[in-house]
Parts: sequence; structure tokens; C-alpha cells
Amino acid sequence: METQGETQDAGTGSIGDWVACSADPGYRAAVLDLLGALAYGELSAFERLAEDAKFAPGLADKAALARMASAEFHHYQLLHDRLAEVGADPVEAMTPFVEPLDAFHRMTAPSDWLEGLVKAYVGDSIATDFYREVAVRLDDDTRDLMIGVMSDTGHAQFAVDKVRQAIEENPRVGGRLALWGRRLMGEALSQAQRVVAERDALSNLLVGGAQVKGFDLVEVGKMFNRITEAHTRRMAALGLAS
Repeated sequence: METQGETQDAGTGSIGDWVACSADPGYRAAVLDLLGALAYGELSAFERLAEDAKFAPGLADKAALARMASAEFHHYQLLHDRLAEVGADPVEAMTPFVEPLDAFHRMTAPSDWLEGLVKAYVGDSIATDFYREVAVRLDDDTRDLMIGVMSDTGHAQFAVDKVRQAIEENPRVGGRLALWGRRLMGEALSQAQRVVAERDALSNLLVGGAQVKGFDLVEVGKMFNRITEAHTRRMAALGLAS
């Protein structure tokens, strides 16, 4: 995943450590949701990268994806261990997010190597932006963990280089991949909005902290607008129209 601050800056002050903040049941529930979603996302990323390796045109590319998959699994393990450390069942924490994430991957299964690269770059970046939006509202311990697991596995630049090279060799590829990128963005936002709407503690955290009650559609809409703008910049980095 990417670490560049393309939405909100994740370093805007401190609200305290986990012990103090988790005394609020609403805050604790929101963070467990957050860690559960991120953990299943990392596990899914590991599985996806390992699966995408079959599309790799050469051994070097296959090995590169294998290294990235290993890094994603390491991130998953850190989140799994943190959930257990704070007294949560990791499987229980991940379970609410299995269906929406699996649905996204079913609806956006790549048909070739390049689509797989664009999906990993675009999909992982949208997820990173989403979690960065939340990170500004987290306790120090949780925020530090999230920043660590959002670190780039190397896939971002790898995808940009390979896609740009493919477009240079065959400019017609760009139109197909641009359409694919738009589809990915639409599906990702749809599933993210669904998750936020269904998880009250998480939605409260997103719109102003666990103390805020109720789902503020305007604030959540602004957040997704920022994510959309970051997506446009990334598509440009790939050499694709958004």
C-alpha cells in the first residue's frame, strides 16, 4: 500500500494512547472494526497477489509479486496479533468485512496481467486513503500500527512502471485500462460506503470521533470526494484518463 499523504495528513495531533481511549466503548468498537477490516483486506491482498502471479509474463515479475504477497501477509499478521493483544477474537473482528470485500473482488476479477496490476494499484490505494482518513482520529498506538501496515510493499511503483511501459508499446491498451480503472473506483466506493453505513461505531469515528452520534452523510460524502480526487491523480500517474 502507499504511504504518500494524498488525502488527509495522518499526523494531526494526539488524542491519547489506547488504554485511555479504549475506555470509551464506542471508540473501542470502532477501532476493532477498523482493525478487522484492515486485517481482512491485507489477507485478501496476499491471496490476490499470489493468484495474480499466474498472469506474470516472466519469472522476474512472478518473483516480484511473490515478495509483495509476503509483505502483505506480514501486515496481516501484525493486525491479527494486535487484535488478540487487546482481547478481541481476530476471526470475529474480520467476519463482518468478508462478504463486502469478497464481493468487490468477485465483481472486479482481472482478465489479464495488466488489469491485475491496475487493480492492485488502484484498489490498494483507495483502501489506503480510506484508512488514512480514519487515522487522524485514532489513539497513538493504533495510528502507529496503521501507518506501519499501510507502508508500500513495492507494488505502487512496480505497477506504474509496467503499465506505462505497456501503453508505450501499445497505446490502444490505455483506453481499455482507463475504463477498467473507472470500474474499479466505482465498485470500491460502493462497497466502502456500504461498510461505513452498516457499522455505526466506524461511521461515527469517520465523521468526527467516537463521541459523534449519528451518520453524517455530508461529512462522509466529503471524505469520499477527497478519495476520488486522489484516485484521479493516481490514474494520471499510470498514464490513464480517470
